[in-house]
Amino acid sequence: MTLAIFKTCQPAFLPRLIFAHLSRMNNGDAIGVERPMTKSKVFAHTRWDAVPALASLFHLAYFFALFFLYPYTPLWAMLILGFIYSLMVNANINGIGHNFIHNPFFRSPLLNRLFGIMQSVACCFSQTYYDAVHMQHHKGNADRPDENGETVDWISIYKHGHDGEAENPWSYVFLSFFRDDVGAIRKELRKRGRRELIWGNVELAAFATALFVMFLFNWRYIIFYFLPFFYLGHCFSYLNGYFRHYGANPDKPIAWGVSSYGKIYNWLFFFNGYHAEHHFRPKVHWTKLEAFRRQIAELQKQEGVRVIKRAHMLGFLDPDLPKRKTGGSPVTVDMPLACRDESTG
Repeated sequence: MTLAIFKTCQPAFLPRLIFAHLSRMNNGDAIGVERPMTKSKVFAHTRWDAVPALASLFHLAYFFALFFLYPYTPLWAMLILGFIYSLMVNANINGIGHNFIHNPFFRSPLLNRLFGIMQSVACCFSQTYYDAVHMQHHKGNADRPDENGETVDWISIYKHGHDGEAENPWSYVFLSFFRDDVGAIRKELRKRGRRELIWGNVELAAFATALFVMFLFNWRYIIFYFLPFFYLGHCFSYLNGYFRHYGANPDKPIAWGVSSYGKIYNWLFFFNGYHAEHHFRPKVHWTKLEAFRRQIAELQKQEGVRVIKRAHMLGFLDPDLPKRKTGGSPVTVDMPLACRDESTG
């Protein structure tokens, strides 16, 4: 295996590859991941998962409450409530939905499926489709385009950039919503089995039905009120995602992400701020990320893991924000994808 790598990779990259290989041997493989254990008959990992589960239920209730409040509430109040809904979509996708993908909350597969439907209606997307996109994100880890201009990560901030640079944040934020390739997502789900595609379509049908019924009763609410705030919420999510990787190093597993350690931010987003840690070991449960960071802090410091002072959504305000340039050595046409360190723990 090692000999094959040395034969296929260009000499200029050998020092980095040797270091990456040694890092995996000496650091990555030696780093244990603490898995929470529980005797609960409901929750798979810890009873603390009741908190994000209840938060999702509250989000769903808020989604329906907006519809019923709309005819009786002053416009100024509805605008505030709509903006809050947008923020909730961001927090849900990146906190609740994200953690649910990596560590499903419940022991019962049926409960997990029903929770996925609830998530899909609250955020107006398919949780299962999101799962496929997010797993592709971890396969590429915000990689740069290859010689054909393609990235493994469908939502990489470099995918639509130029000359190895990240894309302009504002085009990424406002256009990414329209770039999802539904065909590619469906193809990925088919690889997992017909059942995954069916459940994804059930989730799509669930939120589409909810919106259609609302449209029949009050089309103005859907067109002029809900859809703009729904779109804004997903833009917030892409804004969050952009600065979780901007300034990171796509060539170092431990530095694939950018972290932000604000307490309030991480409480609201269920520790999504620990993003470098998450990309290094995606299966670490959200309740264990703080301890995991302490475990690898010295290694992170050595490898130059980027940390910002503000929540990721406000990353553009960070005083140490680098200019929009490459975060490390670009992947070139002479370097096969197999030579990149893609360990996800």
